Amino acid sequence: MLRFSARRFVSSCALIPWMIALAYPVSAQEVAMADQPEVIQAPDVVVSATKTPIPAKQVTSAVEVITGEEMQQRKVKTVSEALRWAQGLSVNQSGGPGTLVDVRMRGGTPEQTLVLIDGAIVNSATTGIYDFANLTSDNIERIEILRGSQSMLWGSDAMGGVINITTRRGWDKPNVSVFAEYGSFVTLREGANLVGKKGPIDFSGSITRWDTAGFSAINYRRGATERDGYHNWQGSVRLGADLPKDGRIEFSFRWLNGIVNFDGFAFNPVTFASDPADVFGAKSNDTQYIFAGNYRQPITTWWSQQLTLSRATDNLVSDGGTAERNLVTGATGPIGFPFKSQIETTSNRIEWQHNIQVGKPLLLTAGYQFREQKGDYRDLLTNVVVFEDKAVSSNAGFGEAHLNLWNRVFGTAGIRQDAYNVFGGATTYRVTGGYLHQETGTKLRASYATGFRAPTINQLYFPGFGNPNLQPEKSQSLDAAVEQTLPNDRGSISVGYFWTRYRNLILSVFDPSVCTAPGSFGFCPQNVGLARAEGVEVSTKLNLYRDGPWVKSLDLHIHYTYAATRDLTDAADTRLPKWPLNQVTTVISYMPIEGLRANLEGRYFGQRFNNVGNEGSMPSFLVWNLSANYDVTKQIQAYLRVDNLFNEAYEEVLFFGTPIRSIYGGVRINYDLPL
Repeated sequence: MLRFSARRFVSSCALIPWMIALAYPVSAQEVAMADQPEVIQAPDVVVSATKTPIPAKQVTSAVEVITGEEMQQRKVKTVSEALRWAQGLSVNQSGGPGTLVDVRMRGGTPEQTLVLIDGAIVNSATTGIYDFANLTSDNIERIEILRGSQSMLWGSDAMGGVINITTRRGWDKPNVSVFAEYGSFVTLREGANLVGKKGPIDFSGSITRWDTAGFSAINYRRGATERDGYHNWQGSVRLGADLPKDGRIEFSFRWLNGIVNFDGFAFNPVTFASDPADVFGAKSNDTQYIFAGNYRQPITTWWSQQLTLSRATDNLVSDGGTAERNLVTGATGPIGFPFKSQIETTSNRIEWQHNIQVGKPLLLTAGYQFREQKGDYRDLLTNVVVFEDKAVSSNAGFGEAHLNLWNRVFGTAGIRQDAYNVFGGATTYRVTGGYLHQETGTKLRASYATGFRAPTINQLYFPGFGNPNLQPEKSQSLDAAVEQTLPNDRGSISVGYFWTRYRNLILSVFDPSVCTAPGSFGFCPQNVGLARAEGVEVSTKLNLYRDGPWVKSLDLHIHYTYAATRDLTDAADTRLPKWPLNQVTTVISYMPIEGLRANLEGRYFGQRFNNVGNEGSMPSFLVWNLSANYDVTKQIQAYLRVDNLFNEAYEEVLFFGTPIRSIYGGVRINYDLPL
């Protein structure tokens, strides 16, 4: 079904005294140029913060990088699972595998997080969010999570932050690998991957399948007994070629298909409430195609250009089912509100970027972006086209200056102007600064930015609901942090503060004088929301031990996020939905001998409210996962993963199920091709 949501954010806090160790001298890295593709391979290089590759030590924004190697070591199946352990995010899933997953950042809503896959914008044109339900971790090289308002560089939807996902690139000699996995809920996964480089051509490709059954979308502890299955097919390709004079051309393609059974709610005529229900025959089939092309070419020694073309399509067919069983009353009957729909969306992006090096300390970046989102909606029960070829498009120009003085003082300043076909223009800007004390490995950084989010096609045009007079949501945000590198490569510690104010937020309100469309019943979206979020982010990454007896390596990663949110339109000063005050994640990685690794993951998610008005309070929970893998030979690896190790009973979204203790085991075989 088409879905509209608007929630908002945020208020006070400060906390946490923390220890910052003095460090021995740490050497600084050279400034990376945009026309040096080889630097992208390094894990300590960040691209999304400035749209040019720069060393992580020089980044003046709040950013976290999750590598494909890390996900492989921990046997993480999906991108959403990896994001659950990231900092400053709230990840919520409405049931088991394949059901809706939304990701929020720093008090924001899912619509305010821009998601890119290989440069293609994949946020839905109709709802504004990206549903992570079907995106697995297969053949992904890295995930960059850029927190805070990023509209100056990335445009609409980035007012909360950016999640930039990159498909794996071939670097070494060609290698083929296959894997097979079996586990709880009759889960079967298998796949194959080919990756490598031959001469100037590099390539990677994968195909995977994932089937599972025996998981109820509505929590079985609430009386749900129907088993909801999930089937996932996924394929991806990335081809690249090194061109003369340091040029490069790339093509990426990803195909996702997810078929899932889901549950919902039944109307209770006694209480006039929506009760959780087993829904029989409810199913959705979601197919996504993501295309992206990228061409980089230096023009002179000081001037380079980059052209990006992308398209993302999504075809979602949903069937509301035939019957439902109310889990509160026990009554079984036909679906109260039957539906069968098809939603087709397309997102196009063209961007032409130029980088000009002015002497050694100053890099100027300027570019043009065209973005277009289209949506069609058909009611398959009546075969009526609800709307067709509705579009939101924009033309934008942006410019940014990057300053690097002596590899110690860093700064950026930029401005962007967007012109939209539906509401006019939006101007955003951003400034950042940082100082790296190389002798102690201490970095100070701060940023201030404005952001915006354009209204979605649903909010503008949905019959009986849309409001074509909507204006964009807007935000102001700042953050500051101190980051400390520990001596002798022993890790790092960072402590940061963030503050965001959201205004002009789009909320569904009852106003018969404005909401006059037939079928609206006096409700429609309007720009009336105001919210605030502020908090503290603490991260510790420690390499505790190396090369001892039965301790080849022992590492500890801890993230802590405190997010105080406030809905400023509510006289009661209520908190924003789905946001806990406190979150803690930890990963302990232990390698006793070469080839054997175990990982213990812990995730604490604090008390929060399921909806606006602070109704539906949900208790905190603590979940532990355990994984281990062993290299039997150089070509064969066996692995085991246990999710919800202590069988915690919890819900991420009210009424919806989460896994009980689940065990999965598999084998991966890889072989270097003699090419």
